[in-house]
Amino acid sequence: MTDLTDHGPKPYVLDIEAATLANPYFRSTLWTGEHLQLTVMSIPVGGDIGLEVHPENDQFLRLEQGRGLVEMGPAEHDLSFREEVGADWVVLVPAGTWHNITNIGDEPMQLYALYGPPDHVHGTVHPTQADALNDPNEH
Repeated sequence: MTDLTDHGPKPYVLDIEAATLANPYFRSTLWTGEHLQLTVMSIPVGGDIGLEVHPENDQFLRLEQGRGLVEMGPAEHDLSFREEVGADWVVLVPAGTWHNITNIGDEPMQLYALYGPPDHVHGTVHPTQADALNDPNEH
């Protein structure tokens, strides 16, 4: 079984594709450093990552499995950028950009995300989206 615990900030290597595909949780941090964080996510059919904005964080997301609808824009109610993505696609989110990715496929959408700087508390695991929404450490 793939180890889905946070190994940062120590040096670490992993098979990111295997870890991403093996992840059953909505979100799990795999590595948290001073300037960068790696998380893996599993989004159920019809689910989404949740509309959000990171004022201080650029974000890189890569889909390993599934299909998604990316929406981004300058304001919560102005998501003028819309693009469908699939496995092996990358989504780049500039700091301060509102964004969401909705699973529009027929299987779980498995992805990983890099944040710079880190966005979640070291060791964060959210088995479900509800857990993430109810986490007092999340903004």
